[in-house]
Amino acid sequence: MSYLIDRRLNAKNKSAVNRQRFLRRYRKHIKKAVADAVNNRSITDIESGEQITIPNQDIQEPVFGHGSGGKRSIIHPGNKEFVQGDKIKRQKAGGGSGAGSKASNTGEGMDDFVFQITQDEFLEFMFDDLELPNLVKRQLAGSDSFTYKRAGYSTVGTPNQINVVRSLRAANARRIALGAHSKRKLHMLEQELEALKKDEPGNHAKIILLEEEIEKLRTKLNRIPFIDTFDIRYNLTVKDPLPSSKAVMFCIMDVSGSMNQATKDMAKRFFILLYLFLQRNYDHTEVVFIRHHTSAKEVDEEEFFYSRETGGTIVSSALKLMKSIIEARFPETEWNIYAAQASDGDNWNDDSDICFDLLVNDLMPKLQHYSYIEITPREHQALWHQYEQVMAQYEDSFAMQQIIEPKDIYPVFRELFQRRTA
Repeated sequence: MSYLIDRRLNAKNKSAVNRQRFLRRYRKHIKKAVADAVNNRSITDIESGEQITIPNQDIQEPVFGHGSGGKRSIIHPGNKEFVQGDKIKRQKAGGGSGAGSKASNTGEGMDDFVFQITQDEFLEFMFDDLELPNLVKRQLAGSDSFTYKRAGYSTVGTPNQINVVRSLRAANARRIALGAHSKRKLHMLEQELEALKKDEPGNHAKIILLEEEIEKLRTKLNRIPFIDTFDIRYNLTVKDPLPSSKAVMFCIMDVSGSMNQATKDMAKRFFILLYLFLQRNYDHTEVVFIRHHTSAKEVDEEEFFYSRETGGTIVSSALKLMKSIIEARFPETEWNIYAAQASDGDNWNDDSDICFDLLVNDLMPKLQHYSYIEITPREHQALWHQYEQVMAQYEDSFAMQQIIEPKDIYPVFRELFQRRTA
């Protein structure tokens, strides 16, 4: 038997490194378990961890052994039934002592391997390979915007940026530094001259010498300029780019009377996935929640998911409200704008035409991507057909999917936000 010793250096937190290696090795099993959990969970526990089961046959470690080598002649005593060249029939399934649905009365077995993944690991596998479509579109197009911010002071600049106070402070500090020694010496000589005139008034030679030295020091001090080009300070401003990767997602949900509780529940599940996805993957992302029946209203997260208000259906009211919010708070030059709409497809026929006009003429030119989810087992109605015409004009930035039952939610979500290769 050969033994392999792993001498690779571990990071400071050895257990965390080993766990990451384990998660990478069994990635396929974990992703399947996470997908099943998303479909089967309720809204309240969608964000917690998950218990993962790995079949026993998939966790066997590789074994290295030495072959016999060379040629050997082996005699197996007691073999009266088979000779060389005989064919042995395959054993029927379930015939072994340890197989089948019943426990064996001989030998030993091993249960499947079960372990727990954390909340962060659950979300990581849930949103693996997903992204907001066209998020960096404006950045690649070179349409970044900038703002100018104060960043201290500089010794170079233009005249209009001169800071007078800072310049005078620098000049004063320079004069003090350059003249301090001469001033101290001048003060000492003046005291010495005054004492000499008082004690030895007849010593004219020394008095004249001191007066000449004092005059030289005063002339030297006067040569120090009041202000020099070295003293001038300029206000420094830097060009700070506004991040073009910041995004806003509009979540639009139909809460009309035609949306029964099961349909609303599926819509809530889809938007919770979307909300968690945005919060986890993007730092500069805002979410706007819009509910509508005959009228639309911007609400907070709690009211969006749990309010019991209902009514008829006018989808265009939500699109009009979205348009006004964009114009007021989210200029398209600074924001990547996304929208996701969930509905059962029921709408006034005349209003579907208005929705088409709003999307084509007002909203889609400003949006990076629009996703429409129709939650219904019925045939599609006028709203779906109008949206198909929108998608024909905006193939890269408009997507439509249908959800019939809860198990369709997560596959549809992954299809809408699957990472696109360049």
